[in-house]
Amino acid sequence: MSETDPPLPFEPPVPFDPNAGVPEGECEGTREGEGEREGEGEKEGQPGSRADRRRRGSHRVRRRRRTVVWGILGAIVVIVLGFVFWFELQSHALGSAGKAEIVQISSGETVNSVATQLSDQRVIGSTLAFRLYNVVHSSPSLTPGSYLFHQNLTFSQVHTILDGGPNIESVRVDAGLTLREVAIRVGQLPGHSASKFQQLAVSGSVISTLSPAGSHNLEGLLGTGTYRVLPGETDTALLTDMVQTFEGQATAAGLNSNSAAALGLTPYQVVTVASVVEKEGYYPKNMPQVARVIYNRLAHQTPLQMDSTILYALGQDGGTVTPQDLKIQNRYNTYLNGGLPPTPICMSSPIALSAALHAAPGGWMYFVVVDKSGTEAFADTFAEQLANEQLAHTRGVG
Repeated sequence: MSETDPPLPFEPPVPFDPNAGVPEGECEGTREGEGEREGEGEKEGQPGSRADRRRRGSHRVRRRRRTVVWGILGAIVVIVLGFVFWFELQSHALGSAGKAEIVQISSGETVNSVATQLSDQRVIGSTLAFRLYNVVHSSPSLTPGSYLFHQNLTFSQVHTILDGGPNIESVRVDAGLTLREVAIRVGQLPGHSASKFQQLAVSGSVISTLSPAGSHNLEGLLGTGTYRVLPGETDTALLTDMVQTFEGQATAAGLNSNSAAALGLTPYQVVTVASVVEKEGYYPKNMPQVARVIYNRLAHQTPLQMDSTILYALGQDGGTVTPQDLKIQNRYNTYLNGGLPPTPICMSSPIALSAALHAAPGGWMYFVVVDKSGTEAFADTFAEQLANEQLAHTRGVG
């Protein structure tokens, strides 16, 4: 302003307005928004507020999660306890041992296969539990053979038996063996004696239904075959089994009072014939003819003249009978005595029993082995016998 300009009229000062330049709507809205925010701030933490609802919802989720977790853990505990109870029940059998069971283990057989056998025969309950037990305690050793178990055993008892090896012994009675020879075989079993077994067999403690009245000698009256001898089994039990086996074999062959009477003999005498047939015929192909020779000689009241009976008296199994042997004064010397020997001379096979009951038809009085295969030639006359003996000699037999 220059000095020549006229002075401006006086204007009073304008008071400060904080909303100056702000549209009226915006000013009011801002105040209302600020009011609302102030109101929300005042309501935080109060029941029903949004934050409170969020907190309560979060709490319910956490509670549900804890419930699920505890439920799962509880189920796991129940399952584990149930499994432990089941396993203990399977591995520790309740009650006493049951009936005896025999299990045969073959060469190369696996533990799982044996476990199946044990389960099938109710020695153990669960094969799965037994396999799990083996994982913890290692698998038992398996030796081929026969084992005696009892039903309802603990896994520990089963392991002990298996690790100990076969506990069932066996003894074989072969056709042609004498009572003394059978006793020797029995005496080889643990806990058994040959002399005691033989004494028992002539004591009368065990009797055969085929024995004649007053006879206690079981020579020739024991069945052929293999016998299992269980742990602790007595000689009496074993001998009884052998006697009953022979009675069954004799019955199966058709031996009875009637069949024996048809031959003019007693059942015991037929057994005696069968024992001589066993020794003299040796091979089944010869036996029916040998039986016929015996019956023909008995019918003609001719001494049997069987070397096997003399060898029995001498306590020998096979061999050559010498001229001195033929002079032995003994009831079993069928060169000096007529008729049958007083007892059987060995154990007879079912084939020999059948041959004694069903001898081949023929008029033979003699026989001799004529080749190295054991074939025997039969003759009606002594001249024919001499010819057969010469044939045998040319073949290097006899």
